[in-house]
Amino acid sequence: MSNEQVVLDWPQPRLARIRIVRPPLNALSQSLLVELAVIAEGLLKVDDLGAVVVAGSDRAFAAGADIAEFSDAHAAASVSATFRRAFDAVASIHRPVIAAIRGFALGGGLELALACDLRVAGDTARLGQPEVLLGIIPGAGGTQRLPRLVGPARAKEMVWSGRTVKAQEALDFGLVDRVVADGEVEETALAWSSSLAAGASVAIGLAKRAIDSGLDGSLSAGLDREAEAFTEAFSTKDAAVGIKSFLTDGPGKAKFTGT
Repeated sequence: MSNEQVVLDWPQPRLARIRIVRPPLNALSQSLLVELAVIAEGLLKVDDLGAVVVAGSDRAFAAGADIAEFSDAHAAASVSATFRRAFDAVASIHRPVIAAIRGFALGGGLELALACDLRVAGDTARLGQPEVLLGIIPGAGGTQRLPRLVGPARAKEMVWSGRTVKAQEALDFGLVDRVVADGEVEETALAWSSSLAAGASVAIGLAKRAIDSGLDGSLSAGLDREAEAFTEAFSTKDAAVGIKSFLTDGPGKAKFTGT
């Protein structure tokens, strides 16, 4: 029997799936996070990558950190650093990353979903940042990625109350991007990822980098990064294919190779 807590497989060419496997509710232990970091860092080196799906089980995407490892302030600093390495690696993957959320995505589990680019949730999924109920605060992106996604007031309300949000409410204020039946979550995420992987992958990666880096600075600096990425995109084979196809056959008919 495998002892892996994080499993990488390839459901389709160029489409990777990262699965959290730590029953019963995929608590994010330090050892699990190291495995996740190693896998995500490995994907950073895969040029022929189209998209990634991050999934858990039917009961939980991930129900938060392993609280048994929160022994004291010194341990908290180590835990935070391990979370930071793993989630930054996921966020840095150079292609679209879609979270397939079934069951609970709480605390560190929601923060893992926030490190992804897009989120598909099952209709009975529950999401939240309940750390304040333990007398602590989110420490793996909840105070930073969450307000960037849903706005500071909504993020404060979620963090301060520690309440659990139902899937439809999460969709209404932009915490998730699609809600489907529980049994269709992973299929939807894979189909969405597959459609993105069939696109101009290098251009998509450049756009991701420009958007993400632009959020960290001024509009002027972001526009500079966009201009650099725009110029870089023109050096790809896909750009030549796309422009030729547009001039010959009109929009939307190009067959990209991801190079």
